Amino acid sequence: HPPFFPLLQPPLVQAIFNRNVDEVKLFLHKKDEVNALDQERRTPLHAAAWLGDVHIMELLISAGANVNAKDHVWLTPLHRAAASRNERAVGLLLRKGADVTARDKFWQTPLHIAAANRATRCVEALLPHVSSLNMADRTGRAPLHHAAQSGFQEMVKLLLNRGANLSASDKKDRQSIHWAAYLGHLEVVKLLVSQGSDKSCKDKRGYTPLHAAAASGHVDVVKYLLRNGAEQTPSHIIRCICFIQGIHGMFPLHLAVLYGSSDCCRKLLSSGTHNFSLYSDQLQQGPNENGFAECLNLCLSTRTPLHYAAANGRYQCVVVLVGAGAEVNERDRSGCIPLHYSAASTAFCRCVEHLLDNGAAPSLCNTKGYSAVHYAAAHGNKQNLELVRLIFTLMLSTVIFFFLHFRTIKHLIHASYFVLDSVAFGDVLQHASRQGEQRVCQPTALGGKYKMSRQKSAALILKEMTFPLSFCCQVESGHWECVTVLIESGAYVDACDPVGRSVLYVASQKGHARCVELLLCQSASFLSRDFQGRTAVHLAASCGHADILSNLLSAADHSHPHDPITDRHGYTPAHWAAYHGHEDCLDVLLELKPCSIQEGNPFTPLHCALINGHSGSAELLLESSVCNSLVNIRDAKGRTPLHAAAVAEDVAGLQLVLRHGADINAVDHSGRSALMVAADNGQSGAVALLLHRAKADLSLLDVNKNTALHLACSKAHEMCAMLILKEIHNPILINATNSMLQMPLHIAARNGLATVVQALLNRGATVLAVDEEGHTPALACASNKAVADCLALILSTMKPSSSTPSSSSPSSPSLNLLKHCGITAACPPLPNGGLRHGYGKDRHGATIGLDGYLTE
Repeated sequence: HPPFFPLLQPPLVQAIFNRNVDEVKLFLHKKDEVNALDQERRTPLHAAAWLGDVHIMELLISAGANVNAKDHVWLTPLHRAAASRNERAVGLLLRKGADVTARDKFWQTPLHIAAANRATRCVEALLPHVSSLNMADRTGRAPLHHAAQSGFQEMVKLLLNRGANLSASDKKDRQSIHWAAYLGHLEVVKLLVSQGSDKSCKDKRGYTPLHAAAASGHVDVVKYLLRNGAEQTPSHIIRCICFIQGIHGMFPLHLAVLYGSSDCCRKLLSSGTHNFSLYSDQLQQGPNENGFAECLNLCLSTRTPLHYAAANGRYQCVVVLVGAGAEVNERDRSGCIPLHYSAASTAFCRCVEHLLDNGAAPSLCNTKGYSAVHYAAAHGNKQNLELVRLIFTLMLSTVIFFFLHFRTIKHLIHASYFVLDSVAFGDVLQHASRQGEQRVCQPTALGGKYKMSRQKSAALILKEMTFPLSFCCQVESGHWECVTVLIESGAYVDACDPVGRSVLYVASQKGHARCVELLLCQSASFLSRDFQGRTAVHLAASCGHADILSNLLSAADHSHPHDPITDRHGYTPAHWAAYHGHEDCLDVLLELKPCSIQEGNPFTPLHCALINGHSGSAELLLESSVCNSLVNIRDAKGRTPLHAAAVAEDVAGLQLVLRHGADINAVDHSGRSALMVAADNGQSGAVALLLHRAKADLSLLDVNKNTALHLACSKAHEMCAMLILKEIHNPILINATNSMLQMPLHIAARNGLATVVQALLNRGATVLAVDEEGHTPALACASNKAVADCLALILSTMKPSSSTPSSSSPSSPSLNLLKHCGITAACPPLPNGGLRHGYGKDRHGATIGLDGYLTE
């Protein structure tokens, strides 16, 4: 329950916590609100009940305190008194009319609270006032459940003696004995059993109290339940509670090993070594001296306790189960043996070693063709394995040593099990036994027979394997020890995967400096390229690994000092470092390979840095002696670095290039300046800077004769349009038309920019100009040309009222408007006055002509 914090309480509550009766009386005499609520809606009586100060409680109640007031979690003073185990406070509140059935937000009554808090005397005071001892809270638990959970034997005995239902179940069908067993309250379990509690009762998952005790590792409870759980039947079948199966067919033994309780595991095993049978929906047998082994190796899901122990790294449980005779090569429903699960993680290498030493076969594959090697390689991630298989379009047996672990590979090498590249050899080979004798190998692709020692076969396989080193380097922790083992075994350091990624490439990408150093010492090629033409140098720069980049560039200077390092798109490592904003990598490149800054794609590293908002990288480039002339350099589309900065709305980048002399009005091949690019992309910050500080030219036109205002309106960038309008002082620009004869008013109206339309009208934009389709700005509001023509047709039939002759004059704007719609003369007036009767009068009787209607 939420605690009280006296210093944060009103003065009356502070006086209560100080147990100062005189101060309490003084505050009550001053008419302080006796039912005042604190921040958690607790009254002073809640505080007094929690303290158990009966004298102060009587003063408060006499002053009008509400004995059934509820706080923010619906706790009453009676709940508080029961929680603090003060029977005198409980008695006083009951005498003053406190509701004994009041429930909090968890539907718990004061009796639940007292039972959970070992408040025996409070329970005794409450019992005469309650109608039922078995009322359930929100989870379905009765007071007896709470008493059993608390482990207080006297409370359990009291409730049972007063008639509590021993077999009452909560919403998960768990009885009190389940909770006592799970929490290890042995004496309570004994008491419940002595009172007739069912030791074999099951919850909704089929778990018995023995399951609960085994899962939580309470071996003393397990021992007691086993001693009292066997029952001789006339049909000479001994049924033991340790063979009751829960959900997924789990025995208590499964749960014991799943949660790593080796003591419970030993006890459960020792109970079943003689004279029992396994009974399930799928198997019914008579007495069997070896029934114990069947219990280990068969359940409804076909997954044995040894599978669970291996999967969770329970080494002691593995030792116990194997020593008791569990089958180490037993398959589950998916065909996996315990070694599959144990090999999937570095944490369980002791389990791997023990299973291998006791006959586990690393060559066995599951139903999908994966062996324990695959599981060790994949770190148990089936999705990644499937992804690699799909990308590389190789047989499953080729995907090996993915995320391989150093200690696990040593055990697997010791077991002499290797998987070859199917492209080279066509199938999986198994070489030698763990004792090192020679075996006959039959590669199906070659059809030949070879006889070789374990050492020779290991050297051959490691020579041809393309995957081990590459994927060793991918693992996040960097398995340089594994790399060392494989290199010393003769692995090919320049091996590439099917998309061209070399071992050095992957190590550089993942940032494994130790692996890179080892590979460079073996003269691994740093110029090996993937299918995009990228090298290890590109990846080191792109991922920000400056130390690796320095090592690679130093190696490059010794072997290929003049070769430009570009990918298939012409991008250099400098492009990639600038694109991702890795300033430390740019420092390395400027120091060791400064000429690379000006090499490759004309979309320079400066462009790359600015378009992603990396102003720090851009400044580094501009202040270098190599790049100080690049501020106005153009890429293949004629875009300058200022254009790139405008796209990103990087104010710092814009200021930087302008400070270095960028041409504010430079246009690209489409005729757009940086201001026009910013307006087209809705970068209002860049627009404001280029207008106010750089005074960009607003009269520039692109190849489609669009001004910056046209472009802002065309993408509905209202803020950019308003910023540009504020700086336009030439009325010609307001009504400027593009190649489609559209003014900014046409475009703003079409995109629903009401604020921009209003500003354009205020600045003198004409409403009668037509575009190349003959539409005025009013008709441009239509969603498409067909809708616009329909709107023009409707407007053409709306003859002005006779009471407004001025509207029918030849100079009437409405007639001019209809004339410019292009279809006015072709449409005769509707009979009977057409729409005049519908729109000729407003609600007050005043006539409204067409002009008035449009204005309205």
